[in-house]
Amino acid sequence: MEKQSMTIKTPGKLMIAGEFAVLQPYHHLAVMAVDRFVYATIKKSEVNRLSLTDFQLENLEFAIENKRVKVATNDSRVQFVNDAMTIVSTYLQEQEVTLTPFMLSIKSELDDESGIKYGLGSSAAVVTSVVNAMLKIFLPEEPSKELIFKLASISHVITQGNGSGADIAASTYGGILYYSSFQADWLRTEYKNAKTVTELVEKNWTYFSVKTMEMPKDIYFCVGWTGNAASTAKLVDKILRLEENNPEQFYRFLEDSKFAVNKFYTGMNESNLSLVLEGVKENRRALAKVGEHANTPIETVQLSNLCNLAEQHGGAGKPSGAGGGDCGIAFMPSKEKAEHVIKAWEKEGIKPLFIHPYPHGSIDV
Repeated sequence: MEKQSMTIKTPGKLMIAGEFAVLQPYHHLAVMAVDRFVYATIKKSEVNRLSLTDFQLENLEFAIENKRVKVATNDSRVQFVNDAMTIVSTYLQEQEVTLTPFMLSIKSELDDESGIKYGLGSSAAVVTSVVNAMLKIFLPEEPSKELIFKLASISHVITQGNGSGADIAASTYGGILYYSSFQADWLRTEYKNAKTVTELVEKNWTYFSVKTMEMPKDIYFCVGWTGNAASTAKLVDKILRLEENNPEQFYRFLEDSKFAVNKFYTGMNESNLSLVLEGVKENRRALAKVGEHANTPIETVQLSNLCNLAEQHGGAGKPSGAGGGDCGIAFMPSKEKAEHVIKAWEKEGIKPLFIHPYPHGSIDV
C-alpha cells in the first residue's frame, strides 16, 4: 500500500578540507555529514499547504500550475523550498506521475536556538529534504541517491546561482565524502539548454564525482564555534578574484590544496593517523596563504586560537568552510587529548559543539 505520510530526516554538513579549490573543475573536497538534522514531514491531503516552522510560517497555500509551484507569500525565505518543489513537480510530471495535494512541514535543528547560524548547510539540507520527501511519497519505487542529489543540486543552483553542491552531497549520501563539484556554471548552462529535467538528470555530469571515506577508529573529531557567522559568498568572491589579480598565487593554492586533500584522503583510507593530521595542517596553511594573497583573512583570531590549540595538544585543526568565522574543526589522536582541547577552547571563549559524523544521508524515519 502506498504511504500517505512520512517524515524525512536529513543531516547537515561540515566542510573538512579542500574549500575554495572545489569550485574549480576536478578539484576535490572532503565533506562530512553531521548529526544535526532537518526534518520534512509530508502528508497526502485535500489541500496544498506548506509550513516552515523555524520562520513561523504556517499553513501557506501553494498551487502547482504548468509544473511550476507558487507559494502564496511574499516572504523570500520560502524561495529555496518553492524552487525545490517546482523542480520535483516538473520531474514527476515528466514521469507521468499524478500529483495529488499534499501538506509539507519543515523544521531545522542545524542552527542555534537563538537563531545563530553555525554554517552547517541549512538551505542545502532543506532542499534535499523537500526533494526526497516528494520523490518518496509520489514515486512508485525508491528514488536513487543520485536522483535525489541531482534534483536537489539543480534546484539549489537555480535559487542560489552558485555553490559547489558539496553540502547537498553530504545531506544526500551521508558519511565522509571525497567530492568533486558538478561546477555551477556548467549546471546552469545545461539546465538552460535541456529540453526536460529528466534529460538533465539522466545525462552524465562531467565534473561530478563522489566516493566515501572511513574515519579511522583512533581519531577523535572536535568542532568549535568561534562566535561569529561568516559570509561564504563574500569570501568566495574575494578568493576567486585572485585568479584574475594574481593567477600565479591562485594556481599555487590549487596545487597546495590538491596535495593536502589527497594526503588526507589517503590517510583516512589507510587508517594512517599521521597522514590525516598532516593533510589537515597543510590544508590549513594553504587556506591561510591564499587568504593573505587575496587580502581577506580566512583565519580570524579565534579560528587561529582554535587551530593552534589543537596542534599544541597533538592534533590538527583548521577552519571549516569559507573561514572568516563560523566553525573550526580538529582531529585529535586520543579521547583524552580531545577532552583537553575542548577545555582549552572553552577557556578562550570558543564554544564546543557536540557534533559527530553521521553515516546516513537523507532517510525516512
